[in-house]
Amino acid sequence: MTRTPEDLRYTEEHEWVRRTGPTAVRVGITDYAQSQLGDVVFVQLPDVDKDVTAGEGIAEVESTKSVSDIYAPLGGKVVAVNEDLVSAPETLNTDPYDAGWLFELAFDDAAALDAALAELLDAAGYQGVIGG
Repeated sequence: MTRTPEDLRYTEEHEWVRRTGPTAVRVGITDYAQSQLGDVVFVQLPDVDKDVTAGEGIAEVESTKSVSDIYAPLGGKVVAVNEDLVSAPETLNTDPYDAGWLFELAFDDAAALDAALAELLDAAGYQGVIGG
């Protein structure tokens, strides 16, 4: 059984989004995604200060099984990346919702972020996607 925390928002591409401030979010891959990937051996993170569009491929996760694109769940500016994953990519397997976060995005205003988050799946909706 994969974990799907209730306090996060999700995409059909298996990313999670956690609000970290009025105009900021943290993004990672779901427990389901890491279990499907297998042992993660490499992570390519986006550049800090990069402006991204929702749905844009901005990172990659390589496992012993395959290489998977990570898509921006929302449009915004990359303001931080999890450099710890460069030397310890397996953290995505062991702690996908906390230490295994990928990057943080910032937005111009809280109302725009509220609207964008409302478009994403809640935990029950994501469980429907993965057949949980």
